[in-house]
Amino acid sequence: MAVLEPSPGRYDFADLDRRLALIRRTGGTPVLTLCGAPDWMKGGKAGHTDWSALERAPDPAHYADFAALAGKVAERYLDVRHFVVWNEFKGFFDDAKGRWNYEGYTRLYNLVHRALKKVNSANQVGGPYLVMDSYVPGDDTYASGLKGPWGSIDRRTLDAFAYWNRHRAGADFLVVDGSSYSKDDRYAPDPFAAARKFADVGRWLRKESGLPLWWAEWYVEIADGNDDRAGWSERRRTAAQAAALIEMAAGGATSGFYWNPENEGADCPGCLWTSTELDDGGRKLPMMDLLSRFSGAFPPGGRPHDLDTGGTKVRGLADDRTALLVNTRDRRAVVTLDGKEVTLDGYAVRWIDRG
Repeated sequence: MAVLEPSPGRYDFADLDRRLALIRRTGGTPVLTLCGAPDWMKGGKAGHTDWSALERAPDPAHYADFAALAGKVAERYLDVRHFVVWNEFKGFFDDAKGRWNYEGYTRLYNLVHRALKKVNSANQVGGPYLVMDSYVPGDDTYASGLKGPWGSIDRRTLDAFAYWNRHRAGADFLVVDGSSYSKDDRYAPDPFAAARKFADVGRWLRKESGLPLWWAEWYVEIADGNDDRAGWSERRRTAAQAAALIEMAAGGATSGFYWNPENEGADCPGCLWTSTELDDGGRKLPMMDLLSRFSGAFPPGGRPHDLDTGGTKVRGLADDRTALLVNTRDRRAVVTLDGKEVTLDGYAVRWIDRG
């Protein structure tokens, strides 16, 4: 949104036109996240974009201008039906009060919601895109009642959610993001068991909101100082991601967006495909296989259920047609499925046709 209206009343949709054209050509479902206000909406100079200030929220006096721009976007792309309002409450933390400015965000959200629905009542609008930050057991920093063996959700996050949930003008889906590890980069009790957070938080959010749940981002591997996640083998990484997907489904999520790493070289941990900068680039990698198969096997509206794997460290999800098994240990495991023994190597991800 930052460069869509660089000056009041002057629009530049060229880049967004190109991105949406690519989504249409490849048969994707477009989702627009409405975030990043133009500089003139946050005290900056019209016609100039200060990228270092991208995460600043618009000034309250310009909330209506941001909503009007959202309406212009919806009018231009009439085939887009899904809109997310803002991103991770960026720019909405009140340092003086030591909490989120949830009143300001909710006011902005409601104005955008009304603008989008005015263009087309069928437009689907979601928020608040809060980060489900947590602290490990024993760390009572901002502790809340939403807890599990993985820790406790930051109560300031829940306060922000509760306010938005009470005062929203309407919502068609609920959007959050989060990681299996804590805010200070710790796992409890271990990297695989910590993924239960996605199930526990998902169930709570669904109960409180009554809305379909989207995980706009999810992370299972702690990043290093350069924000890279390359400490695990690809086999372990894929198994951890598969376990997280199972927990997200157990929590009632209908959608999840995977944030693909970018690397122009041959080594790209967690990527969906090899770099297209390479002569032989564009080849499918393990995460592409996992996500595409999971989406096909357990689409929104389905009713997959947890598999009883006999108390082992193997996680499972299944419906009548397909089963997914994940070995969460780096050693062989044997489980029984449909009366047959299944052997899984360490960190194996196995798809089984139950046809």
